[in-house]
Amino acid sequence: MRAAVRRLGNSSGVIIPRPFLDEAGVAVGDVMDISLEEGKIVLAPVQRRARAGWAAASRTLSEAGDNGLVWPEFANADDANLDW
Repeated sequence: MRAAVRRLGNSSGVIIPRPFLDEAGVAVGDVMDISLEEGKIVLAPVQRRARAGWAAASRTLSEAGDNGLVWPEFANADDANLDW
C-alpha cells in the first residue's frame, strides 16, 4: 500500500488506515515510539505496564471517600449447607 506525505501545520504526516491500527492494537490518542532504522521510519505503540495508574486512582477514590465495595456481600443459595 502507498500513502502520500501530507502537510499538517508546520509538520508532515501520513494517514494510517484503520485496519492497520486495529491489527497493531493502536487507537486514536495512543502514544507511539518513532524511530529511524536503516533509512526507514518505524512506528511502534508504547507498551503500557499492566495496572499502570491503579495506585493513583485508588488513592483518589479513597481521598474522595468513594472506596466502598462495588458489589455488596452476597451469598449463593446453598451456602448454608456447605461443610467446611
